[in-house]
Amino acid sequence: MLFGGFRRLALIACFAAAVSGGNASAQEQQEAFPNAPTITGFAPAAPTTPLATSAITPVRLAAKMTDEGAEISRGMTWRVFAPDAGPDGKLPLIASAQGGIGVFELEPGNYLVHAAFGRAGATKRITVGKEPQREELVLDAGGLELNALLPNGKAVPADKLRFAIYEDKADASGDRPLVVPDVKANAVVRLNAGVYHVVSTYGSVNATVRSDIRVEAGKLTQATVEHKAAQVTLKLVREKGGEALAETSWSIVTDSGDPILETVGPYATVVLAEGQYTIVAKNRDRIFQSEAVVESGRDAEVEVVADPEMEIDPNEGAD
Repeated sequence: MLFGGFRRLALIACFAAAVSGGNASAQEQQEAFPNAPTITGFAPAAPTTPLATSAITPVRLAAKMTDEGAEISRGMTWRVFAPDAGPDGKLPLIASAQGGIGVFELEPGNYLVHAAFGRAGATKRITVGKEPQREELVLDAGGLELNALLPNGKAVPADKLRFAIYEDKADASGDRPLVVPDVKANAVVRLNAGVYHVVSTYGSVNATVRSDIRVEAGKLTQATVEHKAAQVTLKLVREKGGEALAETSWSIVTDSGDPILETVGPYATVVLAEGQYTIVAKNRDRIFQSEAVVESGRDAEVEVVADPEMEIDPNEGAD
């Protein structure tokens, strides 16, 4: 169920293992799974005896999204660790592989296996004997696809839209840990099942929508957020419909008096949440002020006229 600004939520019962999207890097995987074994700074293990005489056992590793799901055929990252930490406090990485099924030749003993599928993952302790064996990990994971619309049904421009996915619960500092930053619209993110806090940002100023969303194992959750915002272009002119004046700096202040943007240029194009704003334009040593109303879904051009009646005294209010 979605809360806040999300307008619809569709659940697709079959989440294909071949969903589009590349694998995350090793560093990203570690950031996504802070509880997974640390693999930075490892040195490949060397066998103590020649391979021809070492006792090794073939081990086949497979992963599924759910207990009843099919084996994931591609997009997996497998890592096999020794169970005991080394002198640096990290678990030594024994072997790794990418693809679908992981096949390793391991000496008999105990190991930790970590399986990652996008930002979804699972860890399992295994014991390898002398006979070939097969191990299966259930990720208990699904997919999340995000998009956004304006109230008039028009799609938010993809190049101005980004999502960030956070954990549902705050940590000891009161902040929600970030799970996946900078998610593009319509990108499928693979996540362990659970509730996540999603922040959608249109533009780079104050048009944001927050919501909680549940990802179900074995399903693709599609969610669309509604942004109540518009893109406005500001320009300072000598008269209505005139050319924009160069050497202009801009300040935008909300109706509650909070400054939200400062920029420089003859034009200032920004995305703002719907509402009332005070626009301040400074051209050389003259300052002009105007009020503007941003209506959701209605992009507009706002002209500030360099009229003496609109000019304000920069020393006003000074002692």
